[in-house]
Amino acid sequence: MSRIRKLGEATVQQRMDGGTVKLSTFIPLQIRKRGVRKVVIRPDGKSDGSNARGQFDSPMLVALARAFYWQQLLDEGVVASGTDIAQREGLHHSTVNELLRLTLLEPTIIQAILAGQQPRCMSLIWFQRNPLPLDWIAQRRVVEGFDA
Repeated sequence: MSRIRKLGEATVQQRMDGGTVKLSTFIPLQIRKRGVRKVVIRPDGKSDGSNARGQFDSPMLVALARAFYWQQLLDEGVVASGTDIAQREGLHHSTVNELLRLTLLEPTIIQAILAGQQPRCMSLIWFQRNPLPLDWIAQRRVVEGFDA
């Protein structure tokens, strides 16, 4: 028997029999090719890439989608490690590990990235070069410091 609660875009399932708790995150976006460009299709079906701060960061969105997919593969036991994913994808294991770190981002940071409202200097390259703390409050402080 289990109990399920909906928390924003995350679903928390708590097992009453003492089993493990599983947290699933659903990112409602699609990425489509339009010529040589990749376009983000929002949940409302619109595909314009403009917003108040500029355009969506397509490389970051692709990286987030890949990271959460890979994390799902790990959680479900389809693969045993990031090294297995790297071999399947033809990537270096450090690349896979860097992208998997994105799954540890605080949900409001992920929402800002999905909405194209993250600070301009926050890019995939920035995440690859600058480790964020695991604590979500500390992550928010780092992100708030971008706009200061």
